[in-house]
Amino acid sequence: MSAGSVGIVKTHYHHLSGGLPLESGQKLDEVTIAYETYGKLNKDKSNAILILHALSGDAHAAGWHEGDKRPGWWDIVIGPGKAFDTDKYFVICSNIIGGCKGSTGPSSINPSTGKPYGLNFPVITIGDMVNAQKRLIDFLGIEQLYAVAGGSMGGMQALQWCVAYPDSVRRGIIIATAAYSRPQHIAFNEVGRRAIMSDPNWNSGDYYGGEPPTKGLALARMVGHITYLSDESMQQKFGRRLKDKERYGYDFSTDFQVESYLQHQGDAFVKRFDANSYLYITKAIDYFDLKKNGSLDEAFRAVKARFLVISVTSDWLYPPYQSKEIVMALSSSGVDVSYAEINSIYGHDAFLLEGGQLNYLISNFLSPKLVKDVMASAVTIDENSSIEAAARAMLDSGVSHLPVVSNGGTISGIVTAWDISKAVALKYTCLDEIMTRNVVTIRKCDTLEAAAAKMELHDISALPVVDDAGHVIGILTSDGISKLIGQHK
Repeated sequence: MSAGSVGIVKTHYHHLSGGLPLESGQKLDEVTIAYETYGKLNKDKSNAILILHALSGDAHAAGWHEGDKRPGWWDIVIGPGKAFDTDKYFVICSNIIGGCKGSTGPSSINPSTGKPYGLNFPVITIGDMVNAQKRLIDFLGIEQLYAVAGGSMGGMQALQWCVAYPDSVRRGIIIATAAYSRPQHIAFNEVGRRAIMSDPNWNSGDYYGGEPPTKGLALARMVGHITYLSDESMQQKFGRRLKDKERYGYDFSTDFQVESYLQHQGDAFVKRFDANSYLYITKAIDYFDLKKNGSLDEAFRAVKARFLVISVTSDWLYPPYQSKEIVMALSSSGVDVSYAEINSIYGHDAFLLEGGQLNYLISNFLSPKLVKDVMASAVTIDENSSIEAAARAMLDSGVSHLPVVSNGGTISGIVTAWDISKAVALKYTCLDEIMTRNVVTIRKCDTLEAAAAKMELHDISALPVVDDAGHVIGILTSDGISKLIGQHK
């Protein structure tokens, strides 16, 4: 078990009293919610974070079940010292209604017939999923969540939470998603559904106790999985390499590694997922549309949470422009929102893989890192020193930036290794000839986000850290920030 793990965990089950009214006008009379928790709820119940899973996810987001070969699906960001730090936060993840991993769905027993629901299960929406989760959170005695977070369909649920229950959420972390399903999303989902319903074993959804529609579900998964990848990641992973052969077969057997990979993904999926759940969940995604009277701005008008919206540069299923649309609408509605892009070749799946970038972005949003957490001790030099003395100080201390201070200790300039090289080339002797006097500085209690923005704006790689009197108390470098990101990988 790796360091930073929450260890062995168990799934819990909560039965909603009184059933659950649905947006369709129907009602689920008996509803069970499967959920897991990590960390401890504090005395005033103010540290709870709800994690929301994507289409094929479940309540097992972190840690290990007995006998597991791999941890929960978002273990890279949940655990001690990670973004969702279980030493600080009480983290909750529940399986959505309509799913097949413990919460009530089409494979559950219909109390009125004693048999699995099948297609007698009512059509559900993202809103219904969130309403069921709200009942769970109420049961846990939590009046306000510190944050909701999710990627893909999980991001849709997080948005729905912030819109439907504005007083119940302080922060929203929205990753690789959209505020409404577009025609391309609906089209891919429909192909997957038709693949399932075309399987002879589907039997109009009444296949329980018999042979399930594994071929149709596998094909649906293969189509869906392609949308989670990117052209570059597939090129790097597979290229045009052949599978266990040296030449083309000139038939319709499997020639390429990528074909074999997709077949494996489909075959593995049918062992853990229910075909009818796939139908219901994709339909809920299709129905998702947060716009109010055609306007996202109006939909977000009552929102009170702060937001972090994250997209993935290579995601073509939910490309960055769709995240930016959310950001613009939130900003127009006066909501505090930050935006970031994960630089990755892994496409939509990057929100499950890029632990380093995710941990840095999310942890900084939940509990912002300050300059004082990362700054190094500063080696300074007096403004009356020679260039030779400056060069010697750099060599002895192994630094590339030297703040220049006056006799009173306040900053008066900065010299870089590049400046020293320039001085040697041009045969300068006076420090004043090479140092930059208009110095961009930072304070120790400023956020790293503010520091990084300053560095980018001024195209510099180091910031002297000064106190209120202008005395140099440290230095922050881009390498220091990069090292912080690397610690989360």
